[in-house]
Amino acid sequence: MKQLPLPNGNVNAPALSKPKSADISGVENLIRQMLLKHKTPFMIIRKSALERQFSRFQKSFPEVTPYYAIKANPNPRIVKTFAELGASFDVASAAEMKLVMKQGVLPGRIIFANTIKSKEDIATARRRRVRLMTFDNEAELYKIAELYPRAHVLLRLRVANRGSVVQLSLKFGAEPEQGFYLLRKAKNLGLVPKGVSFHVGSQSTNVENYLQALELTANIFREAKENDMPLQIVDLGGGFPIQHFDNEIGINFERMASQIRKQMKELFPKNIRFIAEPGRFFVGPAGILVTQVVGRTFRDNKNFYYLNDGIYQDFSGMVFDHCKYEFKTLRRGQKYMSALAGPTCDSLDTLSVNEELPELFVGDVVYVKNIGAYSSASAIPNFNGFEPARIILV
Repeated sequence: MKQLPLPNGNVNAPALSKPKSADISGVENLIRQMLLKHKTPFMIIRKSALERQFSRFQKSFPEVTPYYAIKANPNPRIVKTFAELGASFDVASAAEMKLVMKQGVLPGRIIFANTIKSKEDIATARRRRVRLMTFDNEAELYKIAELYPRAHVLLRLRVANRGSVVQLSLKFGAEPEQGFYLLRKAKNLGLVPKGVSFHVGSQSTNVENYLQALELTANIFREAKENDMPLQIVDLGGGFPIQHFDNEIGINFERMASQIRKQMKELFPKNIRFIAEPGRFFVGPAGILVTQVVGRTFRDNKNFYYLNDGIYQDFSGMVFDHCKYEFKTLRRGQKYMSALAGPTCDSLDTLSVNEELPELFVGDVVYVKNIGAYSSASAIPNFNGFEPARIILV
């Protein structure tokens, strides 16, 4: 790629060029329609994509009940959409619990899937009759037993997270050899041990993590049965991967699901109930973030563009989720090595220094697909006075 000379173009050039109709995708048509009604930045959440991902999961895992992990995107309209589709929900706090129940979700469709819970949140779960919850240590059992007698508990195991973008076993999960002891302790404390959960890490492309975790879980189920404490539920957790780039390879959810289902059938009897906690998989592909160039300069021999959304807003996933995104524009033309940054006065707010983009002008659109999860959810409201993108469900 040749480098641009010091730009001297008109910064007031038209914001939206008109590429040939053959080049305009359905996504770009949608963006153009939304630009007529809304100021940037905004995030489009396509309801059709939410429905498609939910259907994909059901077809690939017909025997697994999905509990949408709302931390991925807790927007009430998204929660309501999944509730209407028949999903259950994974919450990590009393606040998330209240949000879900406000959309009409009954307590029997909620799992309190945080292994470390405050006393106040456990008390809220009891008042709201959210009975199913996870734990991974003995101290947590004493806390639950005191505040919520007869609560139903799942032991979360520490399992391999090899190849996952976010390795959750660094923070959560009991060692497998402690599994039966902890479940028996739960029973002795007056709780109801229901089963085992695990999480192979976020954006996991290594199916072996799931297969090994199921083997460890099956061993605990066998030991529990031999000691007259039969278990009923296996929680597969989340971590199911999505594509963030159009031409990304190595991600095939349906193939992974087929291998996982085979292992489930081989290791567990038919009466075992399976659940899972997809978050990114459900909402990630539905999101399209639309931003605009608010400034430009020439730095380090490349065009440097400043957008009206950044790290502290809806690109927060680049920090908190270790995520990479594919930046696209509505403008066509020869591409040059470029840099992108957010609008704040912090140098951390730099999105990329090696993007190949057409020459852009103030007002031009830069958009990102597959950004519905862990973006707006972890944005920081009002840092430097900049609000996160408005979410538009279409």
